Amino acid sequence: MEALYTAVATATHGREGRAVTPDGKLDLQLAIPVEMGGSGQGTNPEQLFAAGYAACFASALGLVGRQAKVDVSDAAVTGEVGIGKLGEGFGLAVTLRVELPGTVDETTGRKLVEQAHQVCPYSNATRGNIPVELVIE
Repeated sequence: MEALYTAVATATHGREGRAVTPDGKLDLQLAIPVEMGGSGQGTNPEQLFAAGYAACFASALGLVGRQAKVDVSDAAVTGEVGIGKLGEGFGLAVTLRVELPGTVDETTGRKLVEQAHQVCPYSNATRGNIPVELVIE
């Protein structure tokens, strides 16, 4: 693959540190969520992954919608990323909740969501590695 764009970010001090990009557009305090015994006084990698995956999937949905000549510009994608024990370490699981415009029928919507799942870079990166559930709401 030849990269069209490469994002760069640096994290220091792990889950209790900062994440920054060289251009300064991202500068976040990181914190372990309260549910995992932390302070919750910052964002966490799972929130960042959820936001990135949701945005990427929404773009993929827009692409396949335009190709099919179906307007999904008002669709919303909510990413949920769970973290938990997996064997000796930790693992992730994702649910993508897709809200389609009321003008899109259920069959067409399901087809577009499945097509988006095939072209989305995050879906391609996670396929076979972590469970990803697609929910159309």
